[in-house]
Amino acid sequence: MSKKLCSKNKMISFKTKKYKDFVVLEFELKKNLTPEDLKEIKPPDPAKNKFSSKGVILSGRGPIWLYGYLIHFYHPTKFVAVYDPRLNSAVVVESHTTEIKIGNLIKI
Repeated sequence: MSKKLCSKNKMISFKTKKYKDFVVLEFELKKNLTPEDLKEIKPPDPAKNKFSSKGVILSGRGPIWLYGYLIHFYHPTKFVAVYDPRLNSAVVVESHTTEIKIGNLIKI
């Protein structure tokens, strides 16, 4: 596992933790976001950061529409999952591989 600070601005910061088969993308809000702010948010690019062939696990506290935006943004990756602290796992919500099914839990 490696840790890297990918993007930081006035609204939101992103950190990635790279694992063998997936990347955990942790975000932290620096202010209360509005939907208008989505136009300015620049999440870490999976191609430029060399993790487009892996899955992405999203983790952080934010509005549901931010999660919708991030799930759409990371759609081209192998799979997208959302971390749920109540389950102590990430729930797969989108997959482009037969190895990982929607609804699977991934322990981090």
